[in-house]
Amino acid sequence: MSEDILKIGQFEFRSRLFTGTGKYPNLDMAKKALEASGCEVVTVAVRRVDLKASGADSIMTVLREGKYTLLPNTAGCYTAEDAVRTARLARELLDTPLIKLEVIGDERTLFPDVPATLEAAKALVDDGFTVLPYFNDDPIAALRLEELGCAAVMPLAAPIGSGLGVRNPFNIEIIVKHATVPVIVDAGVGTASDAAIAMELGIDGVLMNTAIAGAKDPVRMARAMKAGVEAGRDAFLAGRIPRKLYATASSPLEGVIGSNQDSHS
Repeated sequence: MSEDILKIGQFEFRSRLFTGTGKYPNLDMAKKALEASGCEVVTVAVRRVDLKASGADSIMTVLREGKYTLLPNTAGCYTAEDAVRTARLARELLDTPLIKLEVIGDERTLFPDVPATLEAAKALVDDGFTVLPYFNDDPIAALRLEELGCAAVMPLAAPIGSGLGVRNPFNIEIIVKHATVPVIVDAGVGTASDAAIAMELGIDGVLMNTAIAGAKDPVRMARAMKAGVEAGRDAFLAGRIPRKLYATASSPLEGVIGSNQDSHS
């Protein structure tokens, strides 16, 4: 696994588990869960976190001390213009080209506004950002975002915070098959088996927040998610056996006494 490097733009990572910072019961729990997850990339909401904070009671202090790669996001933006403005603010405050692009189209479901996402993605790519857009599990949208120059694509597995797991594995597989940039499933993972199943589809990483932060034991769930992502990646690289309708003996039958394959006359 040490040589299985994930490359996104100019960045390289060993961990394929990306995490968030919201919804933890307290700062100490967030710190311990992040450490247990083994993640290298942590996303922060530009509109909800004081990126300039430096006190002992700030999540930004925890992230700086942990030397995590910060992935600012435009959560809470409902127009392309607002998302672009928020991304530029994040770049100014954090000195990073990375941006997780979110343009929400519906307040209740938090589904993305794909046309507005495409508009914002083009503006940000043209402005030199390394763009990772959140969007529906739509293979055509994935293709268009890649054509615009996005460094990765981030289709949802299920609605944000739903914990439903991958609802449409077939679309995810199509996106993976045709993408030439990393595919990172974003939103909807609920438990470690969801993470493993997602990784077995051939995606390059999983981003999650609620599944860990909202668990009864966030630290233990973080460890489970780390193992799930690694197991799913290993299983994908190993290559699973084909699915068959009927049984196939795991041991050869040639020479077995009483086998139908023996010929007696």
